[in-house]
Amino acid sequence: VGAAYLVFLGVRAWRERGSLQAAVDGVGVAQGGLRTFWEGFAVGVTNPKTIVFFAAVLPQFVDRGQGHVAAQMLLLGLVFTIIAVVSDMVWGMAAATARDWFARSPRRLSLVGGIGGLTMIGLGVTAAATGRKD
Repeated sequence: VGAAYLVFLGVRAWRERGSLQAAVDGVGVAQGGLRTFWEGFAVGVTNPKTIVFFAAVLPQFVDRGQGHVAAQMLLLGLVFTIIAVVSDMVWGMAAATARDWFARSPRRLSLVGGIGGLTMIGLGVTAAATGRKD
């Protein structure tokens, strides 16, 4: 059923590939950058996966013999956070640049929608052909 649904979504994406221009043109309400930042911050801070990651991974790198275990944990968490923020910023800027490049040409947008649709169809057919038999 999942493979058939994926094929259905792919066919729908293929048929509606020309409608991507409306999405890029800003149909809907635009949010400010500050609001987007705070929403992202709230999601990141309250994400339980981040808390589990810190609790599971960071203690392995703490040297109890050096003392100040809490300070070491805070420093490791801060380093991780800085690396993550810089990485996310670079990916965000790259995505914005790519979006602007695609948005300049309706043909490019249609091509992206078509390739995405064909990819979903291919994945659905592959899942149906090679999926579990039980």
